[in-house]
Amino acid sequence: MMAPGNIGDPAPAEARIGRQKQRYSEDGKRLVAGTIPIRVRGQTSLSTPLSCSEVEVLLVSCRNGKGMSFPKGGWEDDETLESAAMRETVEEAGVRGLIEEPMIGTFSFMGGKTSPGCIAHMFVLRVAEELEVWPESNERQRSWIPLAEASALCRHEWMKQALEVWIKLKGWTHLIQPAIPPALSNVSEKKEGSVVEGSA
Repeated sequence: MMAPGNIGDPAPAEARIGRQKQRYSEDGKRLVAGTIPIRVRGQTSLSTPLSCSEVEVLLVSCRNGKGMSFPKGGWEDDETLESAAMRETVEEAGVRGLIEEPMIGTFSFMGGKTSPGCIAHMFVLRVAEELEVWPESNERQRSWIPLAEASALCRHEWMKQALEVWIKLKGWTHLIQPAIPPALSNVSEKKEGSVVEGSA
């Protein structure tokens, strides 16, 4: 794990803004860093062993009000990948802790209609501290979700994939929900009012 860094320090007053220092890949994709914050249910102790039935995952509301996601943002040229991930996590979610190594992986996603895309570098963060006030606390809500339920609440498919990679690394594959075949994802069963929904 990485060193705890600024745990216990005063909360940052504001989030970084602008993209003057933003890093890009050789083909112009925006480089992003983020975390999947976790804890053992109701605790922020770093010494408590992880159990799949006790792990909770932190999700934050998107600023546009559409769904929930993991904290992430631009990796800038004056910081390491790990420090960027921790900075974005405290700015968006108001938590600090220890980053697990190695990194979960990299995940590509589209960043906008005119963007060539983004590449997200994702880590797991073992939470040790929750701030009462943080830079985006007036814009976002945070929620601790049982690990088994977190994937279904993620707005973005690539974030679900990142979470599933970590779950597989921990050997907890029984928590991964099987994908619904495309042919069934748009089918509604009206018998007894039941509906089959796609895994969007």
